[in-house]
Amino acid sequence: MKPTLFVLAAGMGSRYGGLKQMDGVGPSGETIMDYSIYDALRAGFGKIVFVIREFFEDDFREKIVSKYENHVPVEVVFQELDKLPAGFTVNPERVKPWGTNHAVMMGKDVIHEPFAVINADDFYGRESYSILAEQLKKMNGQENHYCMVGYRIHNTLSESGSVARGVCATDENEYLTSVVERTHVERVDGVVKFKEGEVWTELGENTPVSMNMWGFTPDYFEYSEKYFIDFLEKNQENLKSEYFIPLMVDHLITTNTADVKVLDTPSKWFGVTYAEDRPGVVAKLQNLVDKGEYPTPLWK
Repeated sequence: MKPTLFVLAAGMGSRYGGLKQMDGVGPSGETIMDYSIYDALRAGFGKIVFVIREFFEDDFREKIVSKYENHVPVEVVFQELDKLPAGFTVNPERVKPWGTNHAVMMGKDVIHEPFAVINADDFYGRESYSILAEQLKKMNGQENHYCMVGYRIHNTLSESGSVARGVCATDENEYLTSVVERTHVERVDGVVKFKEGEVWTELGENTPVSMNMWGFTPDYFEYSEKYFIDFLEKNQENLKSEYFIPLMVDHLITTNTADVKVLDTPSKWFGVTYAEDRPGVVAKLQNLVDKGEYPTPLWK
């Protein structure tokens, strides 16, 4: 059974003012997501599932889904604030979504095979999809064994300023033991460091970091629903609290419920963290096209 690619795209409507201004950064106006889908299909993924907000469904189907429907089965699911367990209601003052793991939960009814989770607007690289697809195929029929693609931190930095990164620790067998969010990471005097308070701490060039590229099996949905109740009981009135994937994964690891294999990748991640990053992204994609790694236009 081929794995599924689950694309987190619920934030697109707010970031792009609808999808009319969705940024084309490829030589023929391709979005970063176009490259993700292309890489996933040639790596062996067999279905694409998008999670979006219902208010921009028509726009999304017209401008996004229509490009892929002739190439691969596509499903669309919705993340909304009121999609909560029985007994819970939304604070009328809450505007912020419930976070990435809440978005993942929306795929339960349409995903019945091993699946990858990615951000819609991050470029992950061809090798990463191949590595992840191979691992997901091994996970078919299993439970409690998950994975994530660990990027070498030096391949994820922005030239325009500091970045936040989930810095991973692993055991001797490359299984994840923790993910710690470092909110200020950059290269200082040629060395990768993170800042906490006024203290700078050096990180090795190949320190693995999470860029939200995960691999799960369907049993993950049930764990997520159960732990979401605990999360809401503690955080329902915090209008800014979010149910993130690393929070769920950390719970599963620390309770010895599941393990997460960290898959090393040589790929370079990039995205538009700062407006100043955009020209560099355009240049990097043009270079990949020039080297023959991608056709242009990408989708016909």
